[in-house]
Amino acid sequence: MDTLDGIKTVIAVVETGSFTAASERLAMSKALVSKYVAEVEAQLGVRLFNRSTRRLALTEAGQRYYDSALPLLGEFSELVDNVTGEQTSPRGNLRISTSVTFGDTMLSPNLPAFLALFPDIKVDLQLTDRMIDMLEEAVDVVIRIGSVDDSSLIARKIADFPLTLCASPQYLATHGHPRKPLDINQHNCIIDSNFRIGKQWPIVAPDGKTEIIAVKSNVAVNSPRAVKAMAISGGGIALIPHFIIKDALESGALEEVLPGYSTLTFGMFAIYPHRRYQPKKSRCFIDFLIAEFGD
Repeated sequence: MDTLDGIKTVIAVVETGSFTAASERLAMSKALVSKYVAEVEAQLGVRLFNRSTRRLALTEAGQRYYDSALPLLGEFSELVDNVTGEQTSPRGNLRISTSVTFGDTMLSPNLPAFLALFPDIKVDLQLTDRMIDMLEEAVDVVIRIGSVDDSSLIARKIADFPLTLCASPQYLATHGHPRKPLDINQHNCIIDSNFRIGKQWPIVAPDGKTEIIAVKSNVAVNSPRAVKAMAISGGGIALIPHFIIKDALESGALEEVLPGYSTLTFGMFAIYPHRRYQPKKSRCFIDFLIAEFGD
C-alpha cells in the first residue's frame, strides 16, 4: 500500500462515516478500503476506528491522525500543482451540487463550455433542494442562491440575483395594474414558500424607502418554476428570481409589476470546505462561474 493511498482512505472513511461510502468516493472496493485502513493501523500500532455492527467511531488516536493528515494531503496536492504549474491542465472528478431550478435553467446550459475548456475534468452534477453535508457526500463545490449559514465552509460570492414582481397581461387587464406598493394587497399573490418572508413582501421605492406589504394569497408552493407557471396562467402577482422569468418577460407572457420599484436580492455563492488548499479543478470551476455569472 502506498502511504498516500492510506492517508486518502482514512480521510475518506472519517468524512463519509462508513467503509461503504468511502469506497464509493474513492471508486474502490469496500474490501480494499478495509485493507488499507487495517494496514495504516498496523503501521502505526494504534486503532483508528472503533467498529461495531451498528456504527463506526473515531478513536482519540484516529482523530489526531485525521487532523494531521488532512493538511498533509492538501500540501501534497499544492506541491503537485506548484511543480507542474501551467504544464498540466486540471483533471479528475468534480462533484457539484446546486438547486434543481438553478441547475436546470442556468448551470446545465453552461457546463458544456466548461468541459470544453477543461477536457480532463469529469463533472458529476447533483441537483437537490435539500441541505447537504459536503464532506460526507464528497461534494467539491456547492452553488447556493440565498444565505450561507455554515461557518465551517468557505463561501465565495459570485453574483447578485434580484427578485422581480410580475403577473400575466391577462391578470393585470382583468384586475388592474398596481400603481403603488400598497395596491398589491388588493390582489391575489402567489407565495414561494422557499422564501422566509412569507406574506410580508418588502418593496423598495426609487428613493430607497422600503415598505413591507402584507399580501393576500390563496396558494403557496416550494418551487419558483411552479410559481412562474401559475403566474403565466393568471393566478396572480408573483415574486420570482429574475433569471427564471427573463424569457417570459421578453416574450410578453409576464409583465413586470411596479416597474421602477425593486425588492429582495439574493446572493449566488460558490461554497467549498474550509481547507487551506483548494484543488485546481475547483478553482477553475469557480473562476468559470465568475466569468459566466459575475456582476
